[in-house]
Amino acid sequence: MHWLIIFSLSSVLTIPAWAFPAEENSARGLTERSLASQIGGQLNHVRDKASDQATGMVEQAMKLLGVPYRRGGTSEVTGFDCSGFVRHLYEKSLGQILPRRAVDQARATEVIAREELQPGDLVFFNTMRRAFSHVGIYVGDGKFIHAPRTGKSVDISDMRSAYWQKRFNGARRVPVNSDNAKHENPN
Repeated sequence: MHWLIIFSLSSVLTIPAWAFPAEENSARGLTERSLASQIGGQLNHVRDKASDQATGMVEQAMKLLGVPYRRGGTSEVTGFDCSGFVRHLYEKSLGQILPRRAVDQARATEVIAREELQPGDLVFFNTMRRAFSHVGIYVGDGKFIHAPRTGKSVDISDMRSAYWQKRFNGARRVPVNSDNAKHENPN
């Protein structure tokens, strides 16, 4: 088995080759080397532009690349859906409990302009013919990390692609120590 090794801020991320299916890479024209370069570049960008907390959260998110999508999923062992992924990272990295559903996460956070996005902010999309039906974490340089959909796994996508541009609903920032971010929505 090949291992893809990425040197980041002060740690090493080791991602098994199975996390990046060959047909996905060939379809995107990415080799393991170019993918490592892309992710390594993302981490360098994050280091330069983000707070220590956001950097830590993005590093933890990168370690989850390749974890399978699972509807209703909230675990790195069994898989994530988009909002479960975001909730897991905010709780694990910052100790903040976000609501469970993407639409509720949008309501519990502060609206920011797209131009104000910083690594660690949330980005929302309409992927199911309703606003705020998908969420990811902005990592910088127009890219975000998310649990895309059934049959896929945690991945990095470019918000500037036609698909994501057409579906973009807005950006949000999680207020630090906000009462809204600490209380879980039972739905």
